[in-house]
Amino acid sequence: MEQEHKRRVRYSGTHPRNYREKYKELNPERYQSDVKKILESGKTPAGMHIPILVDEILEFLQIRPGQIGYDATLGYGGHTRRMLEQLQGQGHLYATDVDSVESEKTRSRLAALGYGPEILTIRHMNFADVDQVAPGVPFDFVLADLGVSSMQIDNPERGFTFKYDGPLDLRLDPASGVTAAQRLRELDEEELEALLVENADEPYADRIARAVMQVYRRGGSVETTRQLASLIEGALSFLPAGERKEAVKKSCQRTFQALRIDVNSEFEVLYAFLEKLPGVLKPGGRAAILTFHSGEDRLVKKAFRQYQREGLYQEVSEDVIRPSAQECHRNPRARSTKLRWAIRA
Repeated sequence: MEQEHKRRVRYSGTHPRNYREKYKELNPERYQSDVKKILESGKTPAGMHIPILVDEILEFLQIRPGQIGYDATLGYGGHTRRMLEQLQGQGHLYATDVDSVESEKTRSRLAALGYGPEILTIRHMNFADVDQVAPGVPFDFVLADLGVSSMQIDNPERGFTFKYDGPLDLRLDPASGVTAAQRLRELDEEELEALLVENADEPYADRIARAVMQVYRRGGSVETTRQLASLIEGALSFLPAGERKEAVKKSCQRTFQALRIDVNSEFEVLYAFLEKLPGVLKPGGRAAILTFHSGEDRLVKKAFRQYQREGLYQEVSEDVIRPSAQECHRNPRARSTKLRWAIRA
């Protein structure tokens, strides 16, 4: 039976605003010229992720054909693809990601480029279990990009953005764990305030926690991204009008970040990864880690220096490597990125 032709969803105005209406951006293979224009304008097309500090990472890792490597955070596969190119068909790259939805899309995308299971092994697992990725197989190089992928941020259904309404989810693995909405129901005002301070240094943590918990005390709940953003806006209504808009934006960013870190146990996962990392590297093996906020960077810096003092690393980066002004212009999401590295003794 002949299938009925389905017309694409129409949108009002000259440009699509709804995520699902951005059919060209969500199909970059078919609409390459349109996607190229978006990239050249310094924006990230919906459903895509632009890898950060690629040249700097490759320069440090010094990947050679025949080596064995590990990409701890597969994501869209931008870094993965460049590392595979360096292997030139010899050696093997292992990659992991907790997001089963996006990792399967990336697997198909890389397979279409010729990177199949003979050179690339992708596993749906958390990089906290780095010692279980390839037991008994030490790595020549390891990369961990701790940022949330643009595909997750841009899709309202994942609940990572306060710019559009969607379920307050924030799970990196949408198939397991509790959502941010569920987590809020488990906290009291004091616990929520502490969470916002510890995970994001939120200056208005007390006011935001009070506003959220008032909803629950009245028998309500916070289930969507816009609900939470509106509560934050109301909590900051005391600020002068001239500075309120920017303050609300930053507090929304920090609050969503703090909840995401908590929901996904990101600090605990990173700590476990850093603790096990020296044990999976070959002598002389190289590890590079991209961080996106101060809490992550402090953990990486502390672990690298501690293990250098203990003789596990022969050398660690003294200073962070930051994206150039040109890269930040091309990709504004690169602005907060910091790169640190270590070399196994």
